[in-house]
Amino acid sequence: MKLSLNIDKALKETRITIDAPELDDSIQEIIDFINGREQQFLIGKNGEMQHILKPDDIQYFHTEKNHVIAVTETDSFILKEKLYELEDKLPSKKFIRFSKSVIANLHHLNRFEPSFNGTLCVYFKSGRKEYVSRNYVPGIKKALKLNRRKVE
Repeated sequence: MKLSLNIDKALKETRITIDAPELDDSIQEIIDFINGREQQFLIGKNGEMQHILKPDDIQYFHTEKNHVIAVTETDSFILKEKLYELEDKLPSKKFIRFSKSVIANLHHLNRFEPSFNGTLCVYFKSGRKEYVSRNYVPGIKKALKLNRRKVE
């Protein structure tokens, strides 16, 4: 990778240009960093208590009765954010959309198996499971690099 920096006092604002043959993981990581998508913490409510949650501790987010729920290994918390807001805030290398109602942390996945109608059943390290909708399966395969040579 080649890096160039041009300081020009005549410029009114900072402009960043990335020239690359393709959008790969390293380029996406740079874009996420520039856009500030590394969310430091979230506030979740459990009962009457509000908790400070680190995104790395959250296994997945899902919608339930007009609420977004953050699920950790031991508990669940109601968030004020909408699912699409979380998708914009969270790093795309760690969190990926499973369906219209679920965003999961890739670092908490344990195993997966094909399910009916072209969907995937994904198991988390905690034993919980969620389903990946057919429309989102290619994105999961790309994120996990599952398009490798088949084992017979």
